[in-house]
Amino acid sequence: MTDAPSPPRRSDATKAAILDAARERFAADGYERATIRAIARDAEIDPSMVMRYYGNKEGLFAAASEFDLRMPDLAELGALPGKHVGAALVSHFLDRWEADEVLTALLRVGVTNAAGAERMQAIFREQLGPVAAGVCPDPAEAPTRAALVASQILGMAMARYVLRLPPAVEMSREEVISWLAPTVQRYLTAERP
Repeated sequence: MTDAPSPPRRSDATKAAILDAARERFAADGYERATIRAIARDAEIDPSMVMRYYGNKEGLFAAASEFDLRMPDLAELGALPGKHVGAALVSHFLDRWEADEVLTALLRVGVTNAAGAERMQAIFREQLGPVAAGVCPDPAEAPTRAALVASQILGMAMARYVLRLPPAVEMSREEVISWLAPTVQRYLTAERP
């Protein structure tokens, strides 16, 4: 006889409501302008509950900005012909940017706030770094190569999803991939100049 899963505790539902409200508020207002009071109001709870669970605004931001890029497995990338890794990564990042506003919110906050910048740095170091190390010719160069890839991916994300520059927004997915993939490919797999 198996026990039925227990329903989520009320505190879990409260925490989830706070995080949902925080993600939306940080995305809309940025880190500096988002307030604990506004987030609590959006979550329909007392501000003291936000403080109880997350301590302060930085703690709340850290929890709300947990983000898994769901990077392709190295085995998946290794199974691709070498010249397709760049296209696979650009396509993957377009999927992530378009599927979840948290990453866009992180980018906005990352350019205006030290805590946001640190969070973005950690995400790319911990999640993109291992991919770069797995496909580049010299794993010692992986941090540099990952930074170069990030410059392309984040640059397009800033232009397309944050600043909404018309030419970047109007490009089809296929156009974005065809423009960025060769550069990302070169950064990852070409011999060092």
